[in-house]
Amino acid sequence: MDKSLEKQLITWLRLQKQACGFYLNLTVIFGLLTGLSLVVQAYMLSTILHGIIILELPKSDFTQEFISLLALIPIRALLAFARERTSFESGKRLRVQIRRAVLDKLTELGPAFVKGKPVGSWASIVLEQVEDLHDFYARYLPQIILAGFIPLTILVVVFPLNWAAGFVLLATAPLIPMFMILVGMGAADANRKNFSALAKLSGHFMDRLKGLNTLKLFNRGEAEAKAIESASEEFRERTMSVLRMAFLSSAVLEFFAALSIAVLAVYFGFSYLGHLNFGDYGQGISLFIGLFVLMLAPEFYQPLRDMGTHYHAKAQAIGAAEELMALLEYKHQLSASETKVGDTQLDWQSGVEVIATDLIVMSHDGCELVGPLSFHLKQGQHMALVGPSGSGKTSLLNALLGFLPYLGSLKINGVEFKQLDKPQYRKHLAWLGQDPQLFHGSVRDNVTMANPEMSDAEVETLLSKAKVLDFVNEQALGLLHPIGEQMAGVSVGQAQRIALARALGQDASLYVLDEPTASLDSHSEQAVLAALRDAMSQSSCLMVTHRLDQLDQMDRILVLDKGVIVQQGSFIELNQELGLFKLMQQDECEVDTGINKEAHS
Repeated sequence: MDKSLEKQLITWLRLQKQACGFYLNLTVIFGLLTGLSLVVQAYMLSTILHGIIILELPKSDFTQEFISLLALIPIRALLAFARERTSFESGKRLRVQIRRAVLDKLTELGPAFVKGKPVGSWASIVLEQVEDLHDFYARYLPQIILAGFIPLTILVVVFPLNWAAGFVLLATAPLIPMFMILVGMGAADANRKNFSALAKLSGHFMDRLKGLNTLKLFNRGEAEAKAIESASEEFRERTMSVLRMAFLSSAVLEFFAALSIAVLAVYFGFSYLGHLNFGDYGQGISLFIGLFVLMLAPEFYQPLRDMGTHYHAKAQAIGAAEELMALLEYKHQLSASETKVGDTQLDWQSGVEVIATDLIVMSHDGCELVGPLSFHLKQGQHMALVGPSGSGKTSLLNALLGFLPYLGSLKINGVEFKQLDKPQYRKHLAWLGQDPQLFHGSVRDNVTMANPEMSDAEVETLLSKAKVLDFVNEQALGLLHPIGEQMAGVSVGQAQRIALARALGQDASLYVLDEPTASLDSHSEQAVLAALRDAMSQSSCLMVTHRLDQLDQMDRILVLDKGVIVQQGSFIELNQELGLFKLMQQDECEVDTGINKEAHS
């Protein structure tokens, strides 16, 4: 990974620690108290053993030390428990805030941005990558302070007793962080590649799972299974690479710590045998000093070993932070010019008027998608957008919904769209697309999203208008009929009509429709269009459709081709002039004639 990028990610990670609150500081405090209790416990135990073995004092002389030693055992346990609890709480608070920030950012950028990645990739970011930040804040950051303070405290205690032992500890301590840094240089890159492989696998698997029927129909099941196997194998290799580094670092850290403790043990052993005579300031090495230093030696290296153990959490967090930081700090090119005036009052009761002047719809990364366009949707007017696939109809709707940036002018009731409070504006919209989205819950839950206080009678009226009440009444639970994930429990056509009932219940001033009858048969299509016409009698409407035979009821038609308006007018006017609209009508007639002949034969 590029060093400058790694520094940016580390800086970003450290800035997020404010979300942990005081719990991060409490974790450090409890860790420091645990380290001090270890020093006191070693002192008590060394004093008791030295007095009983060397000084041959009676055990009763050390009653107070015994009581203190026993009291320290539950105190250390409580401190360790408190440290674990506070560290978990700090990590949890961080994860909650980051996950909320990610979801808020995705809401701000809108579905046009979200569709740029597979669903599985977003699931990987929101779930796995946020989870992998936990140990960085709960373990690694507190351990950095503890790894500096506890060894320093032990050195301050050891050096006045024996400078040779202190020097051994001081000289060997840097070996552990040095090796930790060497391992960490590759660990962050390995984790980043691991997350990339996981996102690829998640997105690939989710897309294939959703399109399983299509894959079977086109006999692509075996080929896609091999593709998933290949992606899974790549993820396995990346994961094993990360685990190898983690196990290697732990093993070497333990080796250096054990080697250093062994050097101390050999030094004291030879000193007691009289072969070494230095380091004691000329006062001799007592059993107390030897026991005290040897008991503190493992605790001297333990914070450094823990930091080495948790160092992979830093590498893991850096790998996870790359996509998170890119998403949370993402700004499209026009965002600087967008303002939000929440106190702008619009007269929604009289309907919605839309005036576009030299409107250019942009993608989030600054590419022109549609435009320049100029049109006028009057209050109460119904306008249709038609054109070949890829002409920019859906992009225009996304701009009107506030999901894509734009250049030029787009005014809603005389107010520039950039100045509108988007959530307030969307309360007066009714949206119905060709791919209806129903949520896990009941039929009633999905219909009453705009107004949860709606009565059952009102819900049934809306379902009746959408021509789906008969289906609901046939279910054992009626309005409480459950709808599962991915609209399980209803057909596509039924889902479309339930979504229509939801849109009809919004009492909107502007209806935005994208192929609203795409999944319906001809009988249901006519019924749904009639219900829409009744609901929109006092409202404005902008509808995208490929069905040109539905346009005789529309007040005005815009014909788009390659992102620009090539024709506009009423159905009668466009039907009488040569152009793209006439050609599209002829093509539709030929298709319908062919279908009818095939059905008749």
